[in-house]
Amino acid sequence: MERRSIDSPERLTSAAQEVLAGGVSASMRHHPYLGRPLFLVHGEGAIVTDIQGKQYLDFNMSNGATMLGHRHPATQRAVRDALENGMITAADTPYHEQLARMLTEIIPSAERVRFASTGTEVTVVAVRLARHVTGRTKLLKFDGHFHGLSDVFLFRAADSQAGDLQAVPSSGGVPASGADDLILVPFNDADAFDKALVRHRGEIAAVILEPVHYNAGCIPPEPGFLEHVRTRTREEGIVLIFDEVLSGFRMDLGGAQAYYGVTPDLSTLAKALANGMPLSALVGRADIMEQLAPTGPVAHSGTYSGHPLSVLAALATLEYLRQPDVYDVLLEVSETFYRDMQAIFDRHGLPVVVQGLGARFGLYFNRRERVRTYADALNHDHELNRRFVLGCLDRGLYMHAYTRQGAPGHCGFSLSHTQEHFAEALTIIEHVSAELVKQS
Repeated sequence: MERRSIDSPERLTSAAQEVLAGGVSASMRHHPYLGRPLFLVHGEGAIVTDIQGKQYLDFNMSNGATMLGHRHPATQRAVRDALENGMITAADTPYHEQLARMLTEIIPSAERVRFASTGTEVTVVAVRLARHVTGRTKLLKFDGHFHGLSDVFLFRAADSQAGDLQAVPSSGGVPASGADDLILVPFNDADAFDKALVRHRGEIAAVILEPVHYNAGCIPPEPGFLEHVRTRTREEGIVLIFDEVLSGFRMDLGGAQAYYGVTPDLSTLAKALANGMPLSALVGRADIMEQLAPTGPVAHSGTYSGHPLSVLAALATLEYLRQPDVYDVLLEVSETFYRDMQAIFDRHGLPVVVQGLGARFGLYFNRRERVRTYADALNHDHELNRRFVLGCLDRGLYMHAYTRQGAPGHCGFSLSHTQEHFAEALTIIEHVSAELVKQS
């Protein structure tokens, strides 16, 4: 079949709508402010190129998956080596053991490892394991935290009152009865969390959370909150799961759990693990993980789990990230960039709060106070954000938008971003901010 080349985003959008559901192959690839996807054909380092040849400085980086940068030499070599070996799927290789051993050395909670392909897969298996080892069924999650697209996670709070939040489906096709075993509480609210544990004592199998709520931009835990959750779950015999699909490797080689010094029972990893190649991992305590088949009765398998292309890419990625001073430099660069960006908004009198940690950040429009909870993030001004994002895109700075309502999405950079790239981004943000003030 001949490959078609369509060089107009309008024509490609129309063509895609004839064959792709909704005109996209994944809902979040639809850019709500453009009214279509940003069609890309090439990536190199910190730069992406669209179908018309326009280049953008990329501050999305594959939703955070491309941690080292596009076409990074280390992962490019690894994938070529894997291709030379042939597509050996549905089989283990020495590389799987090597990568698993590396993860046990890097991730504090990792005593055993199991590979899969997506973040959704490993969060589902983590909950399944917790239910088996505790003999309980209920799951406690924090409002707004994203843990994949399985039915058990597709619920939101009907309101933002403290305490148990009423859970309602956030997607069509999800039965409301699925909320029977789900408990929702606000993030960073220790009192609400404690009350839920008391109210459901002896019923909760697992507590799952994003240790840094990047899926709502960037909401870090309040001081002592993760420690409190760890202490209370241990006291109640509840399995604590850190969903580090997005936070993993972002601010520390060992992820948020290493950065904050709080070790969960199970952790899920994906995104930055293989620098853009599809790979996820469930890691955790040996006594829990050994309940997975074949040593235990808990089901998990998959033909493409731990695909060799991704495993070799992950080995190369982690070897690069293990180099001395990588994270010292990353944290210094990121703190300076976020401070300088906030200074631009403040100088122009724009009501924007910049919150970032490591290589990911969030911009909260129409706010001047720090965002502590998901309810805070829901007050985000999408119209002001729309004008800002489109102004940046027009000048060659790509920040993705995920929705027209609710909390904003997350932005971020890679290790391929240089001081010149950050300076260019700040210059664009300066110009766009000045324009927004003139338009107001």
